[in-house]
Amino acid sequence: MRSEESRLEGLADPSSLSGLDENDPRSLARFMRKMGQEMGEDLGPEFGEMVDRLEAGECPEEIERSMGEFEETA
Repeated sequence: MRSEESRLEGLADPSSLSGLDENDPRSLARFMRKMGQEMGEDLGPEFGEMVDRLEAGECPEEIERSMGEFEETA
């Protein structure tokens, strides 16, 4: 088991960003899923939906727009 501090340090390590392509939704999804696992907490259904949509190749800006609309109506 790793402490919360150790997990956060791991995320801050530049090597954790290796392979991250900010222009590739699937790459962002892999990083976000890893981040969620490192946090060791349930980040809620919205986080899961966002990662699933990124993995499907959906544009991050479109996800943000549609989820922003969801939050306003919820």
